[in-house]
Amino acid sequence: MAAAKFRAFVNSPMGPKTTHFWGPVSNIGLLASAVADIQKTPDMISGNMTVALFGYSCSFMRFAWMVRPRNYMLLACHTCNAPIQFYQLSRWAKHHGYLELKKEEKEEDQVALKTLKVV
Repeated sequence: MAAAKFRAFVNSPMGPKTTHFWGPVSNIGLLASAVADIQKTPDMISGNMTVALFGYSCSFMRFAWMVRPRNYMLLACHTCNAPIQFYQLSRWAKHHGYLELKKEEKEEDQVALKTLKVV
């Protein structure tokens, strides 16, 4: 009984004889790498590579959904990878000062808040 189920899985359109299986298995390495990089300092992050990996994951989420038969393993892999890459990108941007308000903007925001409270 178990051997028949295993044989059916191996010979299925999503089984290990197809790229529908090995594509997601190899992409899990990207996910594992991104999770491991969360522990590293932000100066080790490459902004260009992170943007490329985020775009790659977003485009392959669509591919995994549109291909027939649908590749749910690939979709799950890239659905998990995209937010982690976006988080890494935000860490990189914050480290390089792209997400900080300039001093003048902070002062303008404070003045705007005070005028809103008065009115």
